[in-house]
Amino acid sequence: MTVPFIDLKRFEDGFVDTFTEKVRNLTSNTSFVGGAEVQKLEETLCMENNVRYAIACANGTDALQLALRAAGVGPGDTVLLPDLTFWATFEAVVNVGADPVTVDVSSTDLQMDYDLFVKAVEQYKPKAAMLVHLYGWASARLNDFRSFCLERSIALIEDGAQCYGVQANGTSIYSGAQISTISFYPAKTFGAAGDGGAVLTDDERLAEKIRSLGNHGREQHYAHGSVGWNSRMDSFQAAFLNLSHPHFAARLKSRQAIARRYQEELPKLGWNCVLPPAGIVENGYLNVTLHDPAARPAIEAHLKAKGIGFGIVYPGAVSDQKGAEAFLKGKVGGDVARRISASVLNLPLFPYMTDAEFAEVLEHCRTAR
Repeated sequence: MTVPFIDLKRFEDGFVDTFTEKVRNLTSNTSFVGGAEVQKLEETLCMENNVRYAIACANGTDALQLALRAAGVGPGDTVLLPDLTFWATFEAVVNVGADPVTVDVSSTDLQMDYDLFVKAVEQYKPKAAMLVHLYGWASARLNDFRSFCLERSIALIEDGAQCYGVQANGTSIYSGAQISTISFYPAKTFGAAGDGGAVLTDDERLAEKIRSLGNHGREQHYAHGSVGWNSRMDSFQAAFLNLSHPHFAARLKSRQAIARRYQEELPKLGWNCVLPPAGIVENGYLNVTLHDPAARPAIEAHLKAKGIGFGIVYPGAVSDQKGAEAFLKGKVGGDVARRISASVLNLPLFPYMTDAEFAEVLEHCRTAR
């Protein structure tokens, strides 16, 4: 039996037909951009995540750039970010004209190292920082990051692309953030049928700025108070998300159950399966295992030969990317991010994965070592 790394086709009965009919209706009424579907999605995001404002946009990368721009980050400003993240985090800083400085990550929760972050703030005096909630959980020092930045007037943008459904201290991970962002890329826990994103905040001034920047800097239809760009969400993506939302709790529960099974069973096989920190309820976005870098290629080859999908998220530190050379202002810390990248391996994890599929993966993990 082959088992894919992720299967996006595990729709609930009737879902595809319902969405097809919705597309027909939206097309008949030429409801293509914005409108009632986007408004409904934004209201859902606010209610579910205990935030005052949600602004839908075209994708998760734009969400980061909108957040940075709204926080006043631009040319000449320094922004701190973790050395282990998707390229878009770094890219967003560069695209607003700011100077990125990477900070190494913790070897325990794999998130940005708080003590190194404090050191980086003293050394580089940043205008902003980007805290990434990687792998579907968050830093054990989340509250420390938030308090520290608030006390020092550092804009803290929380990159929540991978963490929809994560809870910290009993509430949504997005609640209490200065600014946080979402990606609705299809593979995410709350995914669209294409690209989509959102920015969340409790600050009315920031919300107004974000909405304006994502709509050509408009103050009125033909009155432009700033230079923005077009990052509006289309109605089809919002409709897909609105139809998906009633199923989200079941999909999330399924993911979390599979994540727990990996965490229970893999250590019995001698696999190092990383756990989320205490106080953080993960969303089951990714299974994360760490291996001896010298042994990982053989494990990859074995799984591939047996038809078991896997991922390596991510295969390199941000500061080691060729594209970073011309823009990287500095790097704080050692080589933890590099070592994690050389040892990480992610096993199949998606909603409604069957017992038989899980057993198949586990069996080949047993024989891979």
